[in-house]
Amino acid sequence: MAPIIETLALNGINATTGEPLQQEATLEQIAALACGEQLAAGDLEELRRWRSHLEKDHLDTRFEIDPRNLAETGWGVIFPEDRQDEFREALAPLLALRKAQASGVSENRYRELVHRPGESKARFLARYRVGPGPADPDVLPYYLLIVGSPEEISFRFQYQLDVQYAVGRLSFVTAEEYSRYAASVVAAERGTLTAARRVSFFGVSNPDDRATASSLRNLVEPLAASISRDRAAWPVETVLGPDATKAALAERLGGARTPALLFTASHGVGFDPADPRHVAHQGALLCQDWPGPKGWWGQIPQDHYLAGDDVPDTASPAGLVAFFFACYGAGTPLYDSFESNGEQRRIAAESFVARLPQRLLSHPKGGALAVVGHVDRAWSYSFDWPESGKQLQVFESALGRLLEGYPVGAATEYFNQRYAELSTDLAEEREEARWGAKPDFLNLSQLWTAAHDARSYVVLGDPAVRLAPGPAVED
Repeated sequence: MAPIIETLALNGINATTGEPLQQEATLEQIAALACGEQLAAGDLEELRRWRSHLEKDHLDTRFEIDPRNLAETGWGVIFPEDRQDEFREALAPLLALRKAQASGVSENRYRELVHRPGESKARFLARYRVGPGPADPDVLPYYLLIVGSPEEISFRFQYQLDVQYAVGRLSFVTAEEYSRYAASVVAAERGTLTAARRVSFFGVSNPDDRATASSLRNLVEPLAASISRDRAAWPVETVLGPDATKAALAERLGGARTPALLFTASHGVGFDPADPRHVAHQGALLCQDWPGPKGWWGQIPQDHYLAGDDVPDTASPAGLVAFFFACYGAGTPLYDSFESNGEQRRIAAESFVARLPQRLLSHPKGGALAVVGHVDRAWSYSFDWPESGKQLQVFESALGRLLEGYPVGAATEYFNQRYAELSTDLAEEREEARWGAKPDFLNLSQLWTAAHDARSYVVLGDPAVRLAPGPAVED
């Protein structure tokens, strides 16, 4: 059987060794994982209901409310048990703003909620007397902000809650960072903090590297062309291939070229857990400075990638909304989601949010409003389906909604829709194999990998934030 590398460009580089994060695996090995791993029955049924609803109604009518109006959708915050007081104090200006916006129709549409240690999504919702089904803002708000690390409130909880709700997360080290972020969002909502009215596309294509060549050709270039064609009110800038250097990226992450909306596609760097750079630099963005797999051997230096500590205090990412297509761009789970030999492989001492988005969101000169990125490894199935070519609908729809003024949590619902579709298709394939049908190794492998990939896109920041562009700029 042919190795999976023949149908899939492998993303992510191990910066400790200079080798790909993912080693080759046969289709049978991936398919065995797909058949062995099972969603909880309740989660699978919810995904099936979600998909059925979407097949009958457009995304906008799911709640019969306007997702741009917090008085209709509601807004809530979820604190870890026993830490609500310290987080409430740090986020006080943001909470006051959202309470005023969300409680205009009903006081119950603003909620402060508590998550108990180890609590599943189903138990959390049941404790608040919420069952499965579309969000009812009079019972539980649609926009929900998780506060705390993924060790306190897990990534899995976030993934599953995000199926029916618009969920974001804030996770910082200090109370001051939470306060900085809150101040930036309040300033953006009041119009005193803006970013350049520009959409910037940053696409790396490292020499002799199939993964970044594919993401540039099949994702960044056509996506930039689509936005440029369909969104006349938004100037589009492209920084591609040889121009996509670390210096050029720094200019767009707090430098003079910082846009309202930035989309990047590159390798994210990963590190062995014992590497001293593991926590600080995991998920940093590998730029065009890296000469590719044939031009570099061994440990990758920081000169080749942009990490959180490359964003100086003199920068200002204020008002930015960024989308990173990169492995570990949003965070790292405790275990590899793409486990091998039937055993979970531990890849971190504890799960954590990536330092680059943390730095951008909490910057002392004004923070980014949101970062959308990937927990664990990102895969080309997001945009390039074998035998079907590039598939941009999810990305085009999400970016289009952002540019129309929708909050980031509503814009990224398209990724949840894709997760529901892939997961239910995978469940049907597994059922057929369980009852004796000959497994379609290629289809099982594709569905399983793609479902995990779609699930792992997350919002870092308040899911109710939206772009905050200033007046049109001239280059």
